[in-house]
Amino acid sequence: MHRNIRTVEDVLRLMDELFAPEADRWTADGADWWDGFYADRSKPVPFFVAKPDESLVSYVERGLVPPGGRVLDLGCGPGRNALHLASQGFRVDAVDLSRGALDWAAERAREAGAEIRFVHGDAFGTAGAELEGPYDLIHDSGCFHHLPPHRRVSHLALLDRLLAPGGHLSLTCFAAGGMGSELPDAAFYREAGLQGGLAYTAEELRWIFSDLTEVELRRMADEPDDSARFGEPFLWTALFRRGDAPRH
Repeated sequence: MHRNIRTVEDVLRLMDELFAPEADRWTADGADWWDGFYADRSKPVPFFVAKPDESLVSYVERGLVPPGGRVLDLGCGPGRNALHLASQGFRVDAVDLSRGALDWAAERAREAGAEIRFVHGDAFGTAGAELEGPYDLIHDSGCFHHLPPHRRVSHLALLDRLLAPGGHLSLTCFAAGGMGSELPDAAFYREAGLQGGLAYTAEELRWIFSDLTEVELRRMADEPDDSARFGEPFLWTALFRRGDAPRH
């Protein structure tokens, strides 16, 4: 069948295919790349260490995010933020494309005695059906900046479907001038790749998430190596709040 575009999702899948296969790190087909990335746990990768984002710790400590709610850790990797949230009494679901990352996260959870529900797969695809909102907090640390421009539509749709009225989005992503590619959106399709991830300005983040209310948007604190928290200044940290009334 040559006429295979009927829905928005059909269009999004078509645009996924404009990228070279080795560039795909956001659909289920990208799982093998991430499994390879997480295979060597001894690599000196800062976020391999089981330290939560300093911003996430701060939001809870300051009462910006009420304790005890339901949380989705989107692109959880080895589970460092999911583990912290569970230790603070949150009920945590954690999703990732990589089976290797989830195996590592599950091992950490067993060692810590933490109850976390792990979901394997593409949160914007088939695995999304296993995610049942509403969530009081959706935490995205490093997933958003690996999405191609058209998949922001999927990210916003996931928030619309799963984030509770009055709930929060906590975001950690590449900051323009710090790390990531600053090419215009259209250039990524000409390059057929994402140049390692997309950098964002503060104004761009405010525009993309303009349906939500900004609570805080700042550069991540630079945490020393001996800190119990993860912090790198080339990242944005942002907290947005959804309105109390459900959207239609």
